[in-house]
Amino acid sequence: MPQKAVCVLKGDKVQGTVWFNQEAEGKPVAVTGEIKGLGAGLHGFHVHEFGDTTDGCTSAGPHFNPKGKTHGGPGDAERHVGDLGNVTAGGDGVAKIDVKDSLISLFGENNVVGRTMVVHADPDDLGKGGHELSKTTGNAGARVACGVIGLAKA
Repeated sequence: MPQKAVCVLKGDKVQGTVWFNQEAEGKPVAVTGEIKGLGAGLHGFHVHEFGDTTDGCTSAGPHFNPKGKTHGGPGDAERHVGDLGNVTAGGDGVAKIDVKDSLISLFGENNVVGRTMVVHADPDDLGKGGHELSKTTGNAGARVACGVIGLAKA
């Protein structure tokens, strides 16, 4: 049975909507949407552990990582479940999202519903940047927008 989820991202200057669609358990999740108000270029895009925005995006905690892996990119074998890489904003500050991911899920132990989606100020180095934060956060900088992922009407 297909499952849908949605996340409304809000920040001081950044906002957007991200949709998650999964045809069935074990199938890839299609992640689509649009984020406005970003600086041109790459911005880290991650699912964080907690669905908590009581202290802004900070209370979302670290990246969703139930298997205890080091940070990586979406195509890497070694990555957090929540590591979705980067979104790319054009000169107009808009990032269009259209990716498929086989590690996040809307079912079971890798379920992202109830967790927080975060967009970062800087590019995610995908764990390969050599910075002390590369292997935990991708050195993606400040959290510029976030929102809790919730079930969507089918």
